[in-house]
Amino acid sequence: MVEDRRGREWYVAALIMEITVDGQARNVVHRNFFLVSARTPKEAYDKALQLGHGGETVYDNPDGCRVQHKFRGIAQLDTLVAGELADGAELMFEQHVGVTEGQIQAWILPKERLWAFRQPESQGTDVPDYSSKEILARVTKMLSRRNPRRR
Repeated sequence: MVEDRRGREWYVAALIMEITVDGQARNVVHRNFFLVSARTPKEAYDKALQLGHGGETVYDNPDGCRVQHKFRGIAQLDTLVAGELADGAELMFEQHVGVTEGQIQAWILPKERLWAFRQPESQGTDVPDYSSKEILARVTKMLSRRNPRRR
């Protein structure tokens, strides 16, 4: 079914999700960006709230520790600059005044440090383990069915 886009605009919503793991002093916070179609800013705001609350969950990690994803709020809600989605469309921008050369250089990352090119973290990471025990068990089971060990 194709959505009727007449009178609608695209918005970008940045949602703050806090992840806590029982027994860990540190939390993990994600700033998740969502694309929202709405007729008014109020409708976009309400949809962003629904997305945030819909992302809340509780489960056990592989060590049996309780993991909780909690929606903390909306950090940003902006209309798209270009208005229509297409390859190369500008989604949003930030403006900074009086930026030093050092700050500009700090913002520019080499290719290997861009998220799209980063390798998955190794097991030796110091981030609290918020992986799902249930999902990892399902994946392991699926992989074992696909590639049975030869005896």
